[in-house]
Amino acid sequence: MADTFDLADKVIAITGASSGFGRHFAGVLADAGAKVILGARREEKLAERVTQIQSVGGEAKAVGLDVTNKDSIENFIATCFETYNQLDVVINNAGVEAGAKTYAMIDEDDWDYVMNTNLKSAWLVSKTYTNQVVAHKQKSGNIIMISSITDTRTIKGQFPYAVSKGGITRMTQVMALEAARYNIRVNALAPGYILTDVSRILLESEGAPEFKNGIPMRRFGEFEDLNGPLMLLASDASSYMTGSVLTVDGGHVCASL
Repeated sequence: MADTFDLADKVIAITGASSGFGRHFAGVLADAGAKVILGARREEKLAERVTQIQSVGGEAKAVGLDVTNKDSIENFIATCFETYNQLDVVINNAGVEAGAKTYAMIDEDDWDYVMNTNLKSAWLVSKTYTNQVVAHKQKSGNIIMISSITDTRTIKGQFPYAVSKGGITRMTQVMALEAARYNIRVNALAPGYILTDVSRILLESEGAPEFKNGIPMRRFGEFEDLNGPLMLLASDASSYMTGSVLTVDGGHVCASL
């Protein structure tokens, strides 16, 4: 029986790949045999990560990408197809936050910055990818959204980040319905609290130990905790999954029920 988790023939593009989840995902997927295309604005960071992946035998390529710019997105997706003549998976990972601010504290620039980067870009990347799948007569496609448990479990000061992630989760579900006609699957990975540049303010604060005690498994997540769920969604092992949101949070959401 063939290994349904095999990524040897897969080409996978990752947005926001210069740091955090995206940087980690690139290594995990390349180690599993995928050809990975890393996209982000910080091209020197991309080049560094590509060199690291190549040094251990992986195949990777860096492409400059500003997810808030439609032309940049179109160039990114086009370059993926021009390089490999296929693009099996797109991971909408790019994300930012506006600091610990409430809805009454942020201004329009904060709102637009987060929504354009986290939410609008995921739609534009997905739309551009879908158009190219159709144009290249690719038999199938796979879109993975990176959402968050803040789509449902929220604390004060996460606006508009939590709003954008709620939108990502809903976008996943609606797009799954609409993308099925193109044989494109759309699923989401929803991590709990894992130390990244986005979560650092909270997880390194004085209140972090008490906050951690609210998680049933009594610990914050590690990047490696996402490896299995990521491999499931990126591979043919999830071939009958679409519109699903995989929560990886140590039981945090359950604790709020």
